[in-house]
Amino acid sequence: MTSILIFALLAILSALGVWIIRQYAERYLLDHPNERSSHSAPTPRGGGLAIVVVVLAAGCVAAINSNLTHSLIYLVCGAVIACLGWQDDVQSLSPRVRFAVQGLVALASVLGMGYFKSVTIPLFGQLQLGVVGFIITILWIVGLTNAYNFMDGIDGIAGGVALAAALGWMFLATRADHNFVFWIALAVGAGGLGFLLHNWSPAKIFMGDAGSTFLGYTFAVLPLLSADESGDALMLGTLLMWTFIMDAGVTFIRRALKRENVFAAHRAHLYQRLVIGGYKHAHVSALYILLTLLAAALAYAWSWGQPYAPPLIIIGLPLLWFALSRYTTKIGRG
Repeated sequence: MTSILIFALLAILSALGVWIIRQYAERYLLDHPNERSSHSAPTPRGGGLAIVVVVLAAGCVAAINSNLTHSLIYLVCGAVIACLGWQDDVQSLSPRVRFAVQGLVALASVLGMGYFKSVTIPLFGQLQLGVVGFIITILWIVGLTNAYNFMDGIDGIAGGVALAAALGWMFLATRADHNFVFWIALAVGAGGLGFLLHNWSPAKIFMGDAGSTFLGYTFAVLPLLSADESGDALMLGTLLMWTFIMDAGVTFIRRALKRENVFAAHRAHLYQRLVIGGYKHAHVSALYILLTLLAAALAYAWSWGQPYAPPLIIIGLPLLWFALSRYTTKIGRG
C-alpha cells in the first residue's frame, strides 16, 4: 500500500514538474520540425528533466538503506548524463563531446559497480565473459544510453516503454529483495507516467535528451545494481529493453552497411516506418509498450524457472520482431 501511495505521489510531482518545464520551454526551448521529423508544429522539449529530478530524489532517499557506494555512483553518474543531455537540448553538442563524456561515465560506473563476468542465454546456458566483460559492459552502457535517445521519436514511446520496463524491474527487484533497484524502478515508472500525461499523442512537450539519455543510462546500470543479488542481470536487462535494442540495433547496422552517416537524423527506425505507413503515434507507442510488457512477463517467468519461458525468449521474440519487420516493409512498399 505504501508503494502505491508513493508511486501516485511521484507521478503527480512528475506531471507538475513537466508542466512547469513546459512554461519555460514554450518560450525558450522549441523543437522545430524538419523533413525528417515526426511532428509538424514547433513543440517544446526538455520535459524529461522532471523524470530525472523525481528519480534522483527518490534515489537519494533509497540510498540510505542500500549499498551506499553503488547508489552514489549511480546518482552522480546519472546526474552527469542528464546535465549533458540538457546541455544538448539547449545547444547541440558535437557527437565527440557526447560520446567522450558518456564513455567516462560508463568507465566510472564499471569501476565503481563492477562489470558483467558472465551471461546466461536461455536454452544455451551460461557463457563466461572474463575480462572481455569489462569492455562489453562499457559498450552496453554507452550503447543503451544512445539507443534510448534514438528511439525517442514519436509521442509516448519513450515514456511508455520506461513505464512498462520499470514495472518489470519492480517485480524482479521484489523477488530478489533488492531495495534500491525497486525504488529506482518505481520512481522511473511514476516519472514516466507523469510525463505521459503531457506527452501522449498529441504531445504538448517532448522528452528531450536530458530525459532520454538518463533513462537509457538507468536501464543500462540497473542490471549492474542488481547483479549481486540473483538471476542473470544482463539477460534480464536486455529483455526489458528488447524493443529499443532491436529497433535501434538493426537500424544502426543496416545504415552502417549502406555507408550512411549513422549519427545523422533519419526516418529508418521500424517505429518511424509504421508512422509513415499510416499508423498513429498512439497506436505505435502502445504496440511498443505491449511488447515491452510481454518481455517483462517472460523475464519474470524465466527468473522463476518456468520451462516455457526460454524458447519463447530465444525463438518467439525474434520471430515476432521478424514478422513485424516484414509487415512494415510490406506497407512501406504499398
